[in-house]
Amino acid sequence: MNIAIITGASSGIGEEILRGLARERGAFGSLPFGQIWAVARSEQRLESLRKEIGPEMIRVFALDLTVPGAVDTLSAALEEEMPTVGLLVNCAGVGRVGPVSGQTQEDQKTMVSLNCSVPAELTSVCIPYMIQAAKESGFRNGPRILNIASSAAFLPQPGFATYAASKAFLVSFSRAVNEELRPYNITSTTVCPGPVSTDFLVHATGKETASFSGIKSLFVARPDKVAASSIRAARKGRALLVYGFSQKAFHVASKLLPARFLMFLSSRLTGSEMPAPSPVRAPVSDPALQDSVRVETTVLLPIVKDERGDVDVPFHPYGKRMDKSSDPTISTSAEALAILRAYPGKTTV
Repeated sequence: MNIAIITGASSGIGEEILRGLARERGAFGSLPFGQIWAVARSEQRLESLRKEIGPEMIRVFALDLTVPGAVDTLSAALEEEMPTVGLLVNCAGVGRVGPVSGQTQEDQKTMVSLNCSVPAELTSVCIPYMIQAAKESGFRNGPRILNIASSAAFLPQPGFATYAASKAFLVSFSRAVNEELRPYNITSTTVCPGPVSTDFLVHATGKETASFSGIKSLFVARPDKVAASSIRAARKGRALLVYGFSQKAFHVASKLLPARFLMFLSSRLTGSEMPAPSPVRAPVSDPALQDSVRVETTVLLPIVKDERGDVDVPFHPYGKRMDKSSDPTISTSAEALAILRAYPGKTTV
C-alpha cells in the first residue's frame, strides 16, 4: 500500500493539502494513495475531516508531536503496516510572538521541538519506506518530502526570534536532504509563504482574536492557494517555493541588503514594539531546598504572560544585586545541586 503522511492536518495549510490530495487521489510514489495518514492533536477535528473527505481513505493519528515518543508511535505504525510512503508533508508548526525575555522555557522547547526536531525525526523515519516506493516509480512520480517553512526564515525576526530561527533550520535541512536523496529518485521541497490566513497568529499571540497588522496585512495569502502551489511544486521536484511576489522580493532583498538594515526597516513598516520587561522578585518555589543552596542575591525577573493571563514566571537565575538583608534563596533540582557542588563558582553552597 502506498500512503501519504501529513502533520498539522487538522487546520490551515495542512488541512488544505489533505483535501487537495484526497481530491486528486495522489500520484507520488507511482501508485495512488491507498491511505492518507492525518496527524494532529485534535482527534475531534481529524475525525470530522475523515468522515467528510473519505472514511476509508484517511487514517487518523491524534498525536501531540511535542510529546516525547509521539514520532515513535508513527514509526511503530509504519513497522506494523509496512507501506511505501509516497509523500511526507511536514506542516505542523508553532510560534510565539514577543521578545524571548517574555517567554517561558517551555515556549522555547515547544517551538524548537515541533518546528525542527519533529520534521528531522519524521524524515529519518520515513526515508526507508520512501526508497522502496522510489524503486517502483519514475522521477516524475517519485516520492516527495514537502516541508512547510516560512519567509520568516530569510531574516532574524526580533519579536519572533525562535520561530524565525527554527524555520531557517527547516529550510537548510530540507534543501540539504533534497540533494542527499536525489540519487534515490526522492526530492524534498521547502515552501516559504508569508502571512497566511489561518489560526496560527491566534495561537502565537495567545489572544482569542488576532490579525496581521501594518504592511503584513496587505500580503495575507489564502491557505488553499498556498496548499495547491505546494503540491504542484512538490510534483515538479522543486527544491524551494517562495510563495507570492512580495515574499520573492523579500527573499532577494535578504540576500542583497544588510540584515541590520532590513530588521530596522521591518520594525518601522510593521509598527512592532518591544515591550519592556517588568521587574518582580523571584519567589521560592520549593521551601524544602532552601537550606541546600543559598544565594546572596535577589533576582529581577519579567512578568511573563501565558495563555491564562499575567503570571510571574521565574525563568533565569541571574539579575541585579539587591539588599542582602532580604536573604533570598533559589531552589534547584537534585541534578542542578550536584553540579553546583562540583563547580561552585561564585555561589556559596
